[in-house]
Formats: sequence, structure tokens, C-alpha cells
Amino acid sequence: MASMENPDQTKSGDEEKHVTRKLGGLKTMPFVISNETFEKVASFGLLPNMILYLTNEYHMSIATGANVLFIWSAISNFMPILGAFLSDSFLGRFLVIALGTVTSLIGMSLLWLTAVFPQARPPHCDSPMTESCVKANSAQLAHLFGSFVLMSIGAGGIRPCSLAFGADQLYDPSNPKNKRVMQSFFNWYYASVGLAIMISITVIVYIQDKAGWVVGFGVPVGLMFISTVMFLLGSPLYIKLMPNKSLFTSFAQVTEAAWNNRDLVLPPMESGGAIWYFHKGSKLITPTEKLRFLNKACMIRSPEDIDMDGRALNPWNLCTVKQVEELKALIKVLPIWSSGIIIAVTISQQSFPVLQANSMDRHLIPGGLKIPAGSFGVFAMITLTIWVAAYDRIVVPLLSKFTKRSQGLSLKERMGFGLIISCVATAVAGLVESKRRAAAIRQGLADNPYGVVHMSAMWLVPQHCLIGLAEGLNAIGQIEFYYSQFPKSMASIGVALFTLGMAVGNLIGSLIVSILKKVTKTHGRVSWVSNSLNKGHYDYYYWLLTALSVINVFYYLLCIWAFGSTENGNKVEWDEGDGMQDELEADDHAKGKGSPIVFPH
Repeated sequence: MASMENPDQTKSGDEEKHVTRKLGGLKTMPFVISNETFEKVASFGLLPNMILYLTNEYHMSIATGANVLFIWSAISNFMPILGAFLSDSFLGRFLVIALGTVTSLIGMSLLWLTAVFPQARPPHCDSPMTESCVKANSAQLAHLFGSFVLMSIGAGGIRPCSLAFGADQLYDPSNPKNKRVMQSFFNWYYASVGLAIMISITVIVYIQDKAGWVVGFGVPVGLMFISTVMFLLGSPLYIKLMPNKSLFTSFAQVTEAAWNNRDLVLPPMESGGAIWYFHKGSKLITPTEKLRFLNKACMIRSPEDIDMDGRALNPWNLCTVKQVEELKALIKVLPIWSSGIIIAVTISQQSFPVLQANSMDRHLIPGGLKIPAGSFGVFAMITLTIWVAAYDRIVVPLLSKFTKRSQGLSLKERMGFGLIISCVATAVAGLVESKRRAAAIRQGLADNPYGVVHMSAMWLVPQHCLIGLAEGLNAIGQIEFYYSQFPKSMASIGVALFTLGMAVGNLIGSLIVSILKKVTKTHGRVSWVSNSLNKGHYDYYYWLLTALSVINVFYYLLCIWAFGSTENGNKVEWDEGDGMQDELEADDHAKGKGSPIVFPH
């Protein structure tokens, strides 16, 4: 048995964070919150109508445009993981946010320039869906895709660090009221982000519809410029913590140490024959039985493995029991995580619903307000917001009377119901599209992809509401489930896993569209994802998603059964004492949650 003090603690941010209260505090909040708020309004306001920009201005097919947006979303969801790693390990939160903000501004400016200068786009074409229009050349596509990539990189710097950076400014354990201050900050932060997304998919989209692309893209650039200036102006006031050791590095060390020690023979667990390496005071002094091959990473081979102070001479050859158990916790949840990929495809449906709405009567009431095609996603957002509030205040108290559990539904049940509702959402989408297509053909619009069907776009509202409800159950349930399985020090991995699942879902969505485009147009048939909604069969596409979602429900049931069987007898007691509770609660929000709103992507 070996023990040691954690050497990293001498360089932890806590000492540095509160050397002086002249820095940080409430005076920094306008700069921090405005940065994330304006970034959300600007970036999310660009996405809903982007399929129309790609098809009308760049003459892309619907399938190609949808694939571009799927891949853009995938990159945007991958980048926060890289941003979190760079922040935690090398650059610190302030520098990562600053670089991300400037990069986003450059990306949005490049996109705006594609609308300002006609030379940046292919020659205008009146009917790109029916005519043989000139396609964009390599330079034009490089300009467009470069702007997308820069915006994704910028989002990767801002989104994983902004909330944590704000918490750094307010966290003061010497203040007895600090817990209440932190709670108020999180509430205001969540509210500002939710309001920003609401504005982005209503006001910004409306401006694009009414004023055109130059103004519609210019407004987000202006907002992003304000975001950049506001954040940098606050620089002299910020608490700027140095980066600490990253969990990603810890996982890599355990993996390499287990591989380097692969020739060691593990004794039976009950024999007590092994000498395990752990920090002084740790509750984790013996690794669990599951995934035993990783236990070789914390097995001391000889006294030469540690120095006189009890520290590992080479952390890439010898890790602590806690490090090993952290990696095991991550591996154990991966099957359940994988069950969230298909619902990520459903949640990420941005392009096709916009095209459907664009072909329908979008008046809220006859002759009244006309809703922009890209704004129908707000119904999903409203449903998600209402559900989160209603679940906590109304549903849980009612369910607890029947389930005899204070939390109402278990996290596994919430995730499962979310998957089931996503099946219903895609089925409803298929039925509505089938009805819309039949109405278009009946009204003589089979050969007119620009015709407006005499059918209210309000028919699309139920599918958006169901998607919002499914997300409120499954997506939020996923993140809470990861938190329940990980120690507080791994809180950041919860959002990272969810974000990674969304990214993989975006790529799977792109793959499905590509395969359908190729397979369904053989033998002279019209592709399901044809440029003409009325000639294609987008209802079949939704039915395919429904079938995949149903299969995924059964896969999820298999995963939770397997998880339950491995959980028994292997409950890990993490090193989280009562004395650290306030600090841990702050870390739970500051390091783990990132941007709380997960729609749209």
C-alpha cells in the first residue's frame, strides 16, 4: 500500500482565485454574460435559414445542403471538447474564450461577405431547383466552408468555458452568502442563454426573411462585434486562473500505464496480494473487480516505482486507484451514451422541416402574422422550457406519490421515455409530410417545387413540440445520469459526452441522407430526398428514422440491463468529503454544465 499528497494541489486555482477581491465579482458579469448571449444570438440565428441560402444562392441540392449543415453541426459539437481540453491543460479559460470570440467574429464576417459581394457566389439563378444553374467554384466553396469552420472553432472556445469563467469571478468560499450568489448567477445565466436562443430563431430569422441576406447576416456580425468588444473591455477586471491538469491526460496515463504493465499478473481480488497506489486520505484504496485489466495501471511493481515522498516517478507507468476508477466509470456509461446517437439525429433535423414550412401557408391566422420558415423550431424550444419547469414543480410531486421516489422518474426511465417520444415525433413528421405531399400533388404542384400548398404550416407544430419534449426528457436526463455516475471532478465529462453524442448524431444524419440519395434514385426513380419536395418522398425518410428510433429503444433497454448487471456490488465511493461540498457544488456548475440549452445545434 502506498500513499502521497496530491502534488497538483499546490498549484490549484483555489489559492490563486481569491488572492484579492479587487478582481472578479459582480462588476464582471455584464462582460461575461453579454459575451455568451450575443454569441448565441449571432450563431444560432444563422442556422435555421441556412438551408435556403445554400439551395437558393449556392445552387446546392437539398440533400447536399442538408449534409453540409449536418457536418457543420458535427464540427461545432466536436470543437467544445477540444476547447475544454486546451482550457484545462494549456491556455486557461480567459485566453480560450478570447480566441474563440475573435475567431467567431472573423467567421461570421466571412459569411457576411458572401452575401455582400456577388463574386463570392455563383451567378444568380431564378429557379435553382428546376434549372441547370451554374455551381459554385472551388474558391467560392472554400470561402463559404472556411467561414463555417471558423465559426465552429469559435464556438468551441466560448461554449465550454463561458459559464465556468463566470463562476470563477464570483466564487468566494470566504463569503457565507457565496452559495446563494452562485445559485443566482447560474439562474440568470441559464435565463439569458434561453432568451438569446429564442431571439435568434425568431427575430434574426425574421430579419433575414424581410431584409435579405446582407442585412440578415450583417446583424449577427454586429452582435458578435459587440460581444468581442465587451469581453475584451472587461479583461483588467477578470480573475484569470492558470490551467490545471486535464482529465483527458489522466485517462491517457491510465491507458498507457495499463498497456505498459500488461505483462503483470493480477492476483485474485480476495487474496489481497497486490499493492495498490493511492493518494493519502483517499477512500479509493482498492480497485473494483470490473474491467480488471485496467487495474494493472495502479499496481505497484516494485519500491522503485515511487520516490521518497510517495510520489509516482513516472505517472505514465503508475497511476492512482482513483484515476483508474474514473476511467472505468467513463467506459461503463459508453453503451448507454451510444443509445443517444439516433435521437441526436432526430433532434438535429433542421433543414427538411424548414423546407416543408417554406412550402406551406405560414400565416398564424388567415391574413395575419406570417411566421418565417426557419422560426418553427421555437416551438420545440418553448416546449422544452415549459417541460423543464413543469417537471420540477408539477410532474415530480405527482409521480413521487406513485413511484415512492422523491425524484419521480428515475434517470434511466426519463431517458427511455425520451427515446419513445422521439419515435412518435418522427412518425408524426412522416404522417404530416405524407399529407402535405398528397395535398401538393392534388393541387397540381407536383412539378412546381416553389408552389405553396394550401395547407397550414401549423401542422408542423406537433412534431416540433414532441421533439422538444423528447429532448427535455432524454438529453437532460443523459447529462444528469452522467453526473450521477461520475465524481465531481469529472463533471465536465458529462456535457462533453453529450456534445460528442450530438456530433456523432450529426455525422450519422449526413450519412443517412447520402445513402438515401444514392440508393433511392437507381433504375430511373426519383430520389426520396429529391430537390423537389413534391416529387421526392421525405415522408419515407421520416419513416426510416422512426424505424431506426424504435430499434434504438430496444437497444437502449439492452444497455440499461447490462449496466445494471455490472453495477451490482461495484458501487464506487468517491473522494468527496462534506468539507468540500460548497466547492464541489460550484465545480458541478462551473466546470460541468457548459451551455445548458441543447437546442438548436
